[in-house]
Amino acid sequence: MEPLQAEIDAIRSQLEALKQERESLKVDPVLPSYDSPEAIVEAYRRHARETSQMSAEIKGIDDAIAALEAKLKQLVGQPLELLQRQRKQNSLEQQLDEDKQRAQGHAERINDLAAELAEEVQALKAIADEISTDYWQLHGKPFITGFSRVTVPHVRSDGAVWTIVNKVV
Repeated sequence: MEPLQAEIDAIRSQLEALKQERESLKVDPVLPSYDSPEAIVEAYRRHARETSQMSAEIKGIDDAIAALEAKLKQLVGQPLELLQRQRKQNSLEQQLDEDKQRAQGHAERINDLAAELAEEVQALKAIADEISTDYWQLHGKPFITGFSRVTVPHVRSDGAVWTIVNKVV
């Protein structure tokens, strides 16, 4: 279940429980038995003293219900576009992670090939060093040149940024 749906369900459940509790808490109306203004005032004051805690609790429950209904309306009323954007962002991050893993595979392969290539270049240089004197005497020119400038690619990363550098063989 998605976190948003879980939150909506939790709010609905809490609202139902509060509404049931609110229905069970009733304050009986004031029924003054006297007709005099003083008796009516006294009956209402006595009723207020006797029911003040219950009235405060009912007010608190009513306020909580109003707040939860506002929150529920906000969550349910979120534009579909926003939810789709959030899902797309999650999908984009997942796709990016998959692509980074693929890229890492290629980078490792490049580094492996570069190491192999460096070995081959060094082996070729060793052969060239062996025959270069004889080759020079026979042909009047070097067998192979440019070994000081031979490089192979190497991919490295600091975790966030990847860099391709040329390593001299």
